[in-house]
Amino acid sequence: MTEQLPTLDEYDGLKTTVLGLGTFGGGLGAAKFLAERGADVTITDSRTKDQLSESIARLGEVPINRCFWGSHPQEAFDGADLLIVNPSVKPNSEIVQRCRAAGVLVTSEIELFLHHFRGRVIAVTGSNGKSTTTSLVHRLLLPHAQKAGFNIALGGNIGHSLLPMVNEFGSEDLAVLELSSFQLASLQRSDFAPWIAVMTNFSPNHLDWHGSMDSYRGAKQVVFGRQRMTDVAILSDDATDENPWESGEPSPPPPDWRVRGRRMSFGSNDTGEDGAFMENGSLILRDGSREDAIRLHAPSSLPGAHNALNIAAAACAAWAAGADPLTFAASLAEYEPLPHRLQRVAEERGVAFYNDSVATTPESSIAALQTMTQPTVILAGGSDKGADLTRFADSIKRHSIAAVLMGETADSLSSMLAPPSQTTSLLTIEIASDFADAFARAVALVPEGGIVLLSPGCASYGWFRDYRERGEQFVKLARAWISR
Repeated sequence: MTEQLPTLDEYDGLKTTVLGLGTFGGGLGAAKFLAERGADVTITDSRTKDQLSESIARLGEVPINRCFWGSHPQEAFDGADLLIVNPSVKPNSEIVQRCRAAGVLVTSEIELFLHHFRGRVIAVTGSNGKSTTTSLVHRLLLPHAQKAGFNIALGGNIGHSLLPMVNEFGSEDLAVLELSSFQLASLQRSDFAPWIAVMTNFSPNHLDWHGSMDSYRGAKQVVFGRQRMTDVAILSDDATDENPWESGEPSPPPPDWRVRGRRMSFGSNDTGEDGAFMENGSLILRDGSREDAIRLHAPSSLPGAHNALNIAAAACAAWAAGADPLTFAASLAEYEPLPHRLQRVAEERGVAFYNDSVATTPESSIAALQTMTQPTVILAGGSDKGADLTRFADSIKRHSIAAVLMGETADSLSSMLAPPSQTTSLLTIEIASDFADAFARAVALVPEGGIVLLSPGCASYGWFRDYRERGEQFVKLARAWISR
């Protein structure tokens, strides 16, 4: 590391501040890790105590010295030796800059984990499909780990921190980590070099946080930048694959990633390169003179061309890590999809409800729309992350019979969906005042045999705490509607 982070026995008495307890587990994991090692821990978060009630309850009996909710007073940082920054906090935050200037060592939960973890890391990032691909890599590797006798852990941005248990892992163990652009940005000054790195895809996202495409791309580049020649870099074969987001439209040119590791590809067409390719019901695996092919179909729980690519990417990583491809079919059959990801949550009176709340980018929602084969009413929109919604609007026109629009982006989406003057549209467009209103409008519009799809293409902030709360409310409303 470029900064001297403590060893495991150097936290005792260290004055530390956790900037952002958050709701995704990273701040909680950092607080537990530090307190259990004797650090003097202060937590500060701009959210209120009520908004953080679940995370606070999960702290339990962890000995925290001071907590500040609803603001970041200066006393939370006075005298701090170490500052752990939540990924949602921008690197140019005034608080972070002030602490650096005062000589405080600034780090993140994921950097602390990587600093202390003695095993190997498989890192998965990308604009879409990160969580599904990460969980698939973990699932496909489980039989190999059990046979070879090492531990395999799943963590990172996927929802829980591995930091409190970091001392339980040995040098032969493996961590499969989903890494967001926020987490990677916090590692730009580290020596992070994963054994295997996967980039699922790349498209504009989180520009409100990063400020520019160059900054966003630079954060993603971290996953490859310090790999060694013996490490593995796995990327989509953008040059030959059909665009997974909208058939018939050209893919944007891929970024010129600087890859130092051994490059492998994944895709839906076998290009003859090293990598993994899902083609015509077969998974083709190739690495130099080594080649394998097995019959493999995506399970019904992972519909769509985008999930076939997620499977190919995961299979490539698992195979590179030593997994036997003959176990992949059984592992996929046992795979349980993550919640809020194109999840069929209810069906009654000929109407099916799909919860795709995790779709916070236009590309994710476009992929979801493409899988729908029945008349679809989509609940779309939310807070504005600075993404271009034009292609999302085009896909809504192509694949939906009605759109109920929500939140900050509702008006701009409505303008994009409105037909030109002198023409009529078969698409019904409505703007909701709140989420209950959005759901009521959607079920009023859906015909028998149709689908109500929550796939917002935008972030949840403003109406919800996060995408999980949005998805949970959708499931609750769908089940209540069915019970009536």
